[in-house]
Amino acid sequence: MGPQSPEKRLPTKSMLAALWQLKQFVLPYKAGLFTGIGAFGVARLFEVMVPALTAVAINKMASGDFEISMQVFGIVGAVIARYCVVTFARFNVRKVALKVSYDLRQQLFEKLQQQGSEFFGQYSIGDMMTRAVADISLVQRLISMGTILVIILIYAAIVGFGFMLYYSPVLTLLLLPPMPIIFFYAQYSSKAMGIASVQVQERLSDLGTHTQENLSGIRTIQAMVQEDNEIDRFGQTNQAYADVFYEQGRINSAMASWMPSLAAVCSLTILSYGGYQVLQGTLPIGNFVAFFMLVGMVVQPFRVAGFIINLFQRAAVASRRLFEVFDRPPEISDEPSGNAPATIAGNLRIENLSYTYTGAATAALKDISFTLNRGETVAIMGRVGSGKTTLLKQIVRLIDPKPESVWIDNHPVKDYPLSQLRAQVAMVPQDPFLFAEPLKDNLTYDDPNRMLEKIWQAATSADLKSTIDGFPDKLDTLIGERGVTLSGGQKQRATLARGLIRNAPILILDDCFSAVDTETEDHILSELKRLRKEQTTLLVSHRVSTARHADRIIIIDQGTILESGSHEQLIAQQGYYAELERVQREGAEEDDLERLRLNIQ
Repeated sequence: MGPQSPEKRLPTKSMLAALWQLKQFVLPYKAGLFTGIGAFGVARLFEVMVPALTAVAINKMASGDFEISMQVFGIVGAVIARYCVVTFARFNVRKVALKVSYDLRQQLFEKLQQQGSEFFGQYSIGDMMTRAVADISLVQRLISMGTILVIILIYAAIVGFGFMLYYSPVLTLLLLPPMPIIFFYAQYSSKAMGIASVQVQERLSDLGTHTQENLSGIRTIQAMVQEDNEIDRFGQTNQAYADVFYEQGRINSAMASWMPSLAAVCSLTILSYGGYQVLQGTLPIGNFVAFFMLVGMVVQPFRVAGFIINLFQRAAVASRRLFEVFDRPPEISDEPSGNAPATIAGNLRIENLSYTYTGAATAALKDISFTLNRGETVAIMGRVGSGKTTLLKQIVRLIDPKPESVWIDNHPVKDYPLSQLRAQVAMVPQDPFLFAEPLKDNLTYDDPNRMLEKIWQAATSADLKSTIDGFPDKLDTLIGERGVTLSGGQKQRATLARGLIRNAPILILDDCFSAVDTETEDHILSELKRLRKEQTTLLVSHRVSTARHADRIIIIDQGTILESGSHEQLIAQQGYYAELERVQREGAEEDDLERLRLNIQ
């Protein structure tokens, strides 16, 4: 199933509802937040003392009294105190913002660990990276900057209007007519900014996805000489992001222009009528100066209203995108019954197992049943797309099987905790993924404290020892992202060694020999037979040379079991397996003749 349209996926919540979801992350730090909010209130009182003391000083000088030293010292003290309190308040609020962003990243990462193939079929890695970095940064900015601006706006309005009413009720009433205009314009702009913000974040995700996919496949791109085409495609993605960002900037610029204009109209009105009252002698000049200073304090937050709305809307979109992941239940529920044994012996039973992928027209598996006893090795073969990997994934619950269709030691697989199941049923996937760490850390990924002797034993069994000895730094060799410095066969053998070192009761090998030669394959298979006499092994392969060493071979075709038996039994049946053996044997003989011909020449 392809990815859904991001705009259709995104929950339709209002800005306040989207931001309200963040309360669970903010409440643990409410002490620091409320301390900061309270400190900003104190800072507003110190700030309003400056116009108040200025009014007293001017009125005294207007009456001929020039003894204003107390007022001067008071103003200096208020400015210094305000600076100290604001610094303390900002530190507390920004500390909360940092902690909240840390918790959001941890929660997002934890949720992603619980999702499976269906989730990552809908959401790209680049999209998740954008949410983890850009979206959480927007929430952090909201708390550290938006909260401060809103607090200042509220306190400035309460304290400022209170003192303004004290100095001149008439002038205060003159400020009210523009307020409805500001409110309705802010409402309109907020909706437009919300739409633009969604588009910006989604196009940013597209940009991250395109970059991630390009760099992951850079060797294929270069090998096929598609650099210019990729640059053109990236230019289109980049242009789409630039277009929506431009639209958001246009809305923000309009708000940034209109809000100061309305504030300027308010200031001009006060200056005109207040100056008239001073000339008429109905308003002391000191009170008028203080009032005008208070107007500046009250109006200033409205000058940045566009920035505040932009900040809140983008953070609301970010919150919706984050909770889209947070609210999604894990694909694989971890609810063990408590009845399963603490140690798996290694008996596996598949019973009437069927599975259909979401959106698929046909079933991937249909009524699969077989038993695998402890110490037994079973090979599964079949055409590409026949359901082999789907079967293996259900044993370790990378895909959830239907109830009571997969049993381990006579317990349904869902009875086991996921951590125990995946620790004691080791699966080596067909995609040999390696981390950009030293080779030793890759081999001991599940337990870095393993003894060096165990590491070398696993490497020897996987025929990797000679490769490691050829590296200058041996086990400490850095292998690059996804093991880029290793060949395909070396990567397969490294992931195989990582599986063997776990010594799990059940080992699942999903086509782990496709990139190794037959001689290496024979060595590995002989080691598997020697090491796992008392343990269970289930392997998928396309090679008869691999499968023939198994105690039993199961042929799956179109999701059902077509044949089952030992190598000799299946050859005798003259069916799919016998034909495959003949084709591969004749192909190997032709290869041998060709090599012989080249050697003679």
